[in-house]
Amino acid sequence: MPSFARVQSMLTQPAFREGVRDMRAVSLGIAAWGLVTGVAMVKSGLSVQLALAISLFVFAGSAQLAALPLIAAGAPLWLILGTAFCVNLRFVVFSAQMRPYFEQVPRWRRLAYGYLIGDLNQVLMIRRHPHPTHDPQQTQYFLGVSLTNWVAWQIPSLLGIAMAQHIPGSWGLAFAGTLALLGIVLSLLADRTIAGVIIVASALSALLFWLPLRLNLVAAIVGALIVGMAWEAWSSRQLTASAVLDGTKP
Repeated sequence: MPSFARVQSMLTQPAFREGVRDMRAVSLGIAAWGLVTGVAMVKSGLSVQLALAISLFVFAGSAQLAALPLIAAGAPLWLILGTAFCVNLRFVVFSAQMRPYFEQVPRWRRLAYGYLIGDLNQVLMIRRHPHPTHDPQQTQYFLGVSLTNWVAWQIPSLLGIAMAQHIPGSWGLAFAGTLALLGIVLSLLADRTIAGVIIVASALSALLFWLPLRLNLVAAIVGALIVGMAWEAWSSRQLTASAVLDGTKP
């Protein structure tokens, strides 16, 4: 089947459209934060070309925002890279969670899916399809939420990069982006794991506010990652134990 016809077929799939609808509900917040990040990259001293490359190829907003204060402060390269690495460690967990969904597809496609994985589309995917199967509808749903997430982030981010020199600081874009992100976070609090991770991250960020170069954010992310992994491991053991007691697992 020609590539164009394949794309056209994907766009008409009900599962793909469902993914688009689910992600569209939080896209405004993603767009606001993408715009703020695009502006912040240029305001921090990065060239437009480098900011464009980071937005398109790195595609990791939290790592970008964590690294920007370090870049602006002239921090050593090892600290900048180490910070970005720590912030992005959660993607190792995300990838491990998503592997059962896509283990049957070619490696190059799994790599492409890995590039598209983000915090919110990961949450929506697990919430909508908690049990991995080889059902094509799961892949279509993932592509729906992920491509919508990518577009919602990239277009405002690229606009922010292009318009950064013409946007005055008095507009308060950072505050607007924070409010938008807060709205997204509050919408996820119904999930106990996510709520616990958010509480831990918020507490660590506030308690370690005295750290230089905003390293409290890095500590908060690492702490939240550890708590999230521990909670998931404990939940998995509890489910296994319950299945054994119920006689549903040998």
